[in-house]
Amino acid sequence: MVRIEGVAEEALPGLLFRVKVRLENGEEKNILAHPAGKLKINRIRVIPGDRVIVEMANILDKRGRIVRRL
Repeated sequence: MVRIEGVAEEALPGLLFRVKVRLENGEEKNILAHPAGKLKINRIRVIPGDRVIVEMANILDKRGRIVRRL
């Protein structure tokens, strides 16, 4: 698993968020991410503009999971 810091840009229907992340090589990338289970259980809200940590299976994926709100 790869963890990258990003910014939640837009809230989409179905608990999806468009997150802008910056990769190690300086490239910026938009991915779709959903909140992890612990965020839902503890009712932690993510709103556009929040800094978040996204966990992805591979650095090249376009989907991920928001594991922490900063």
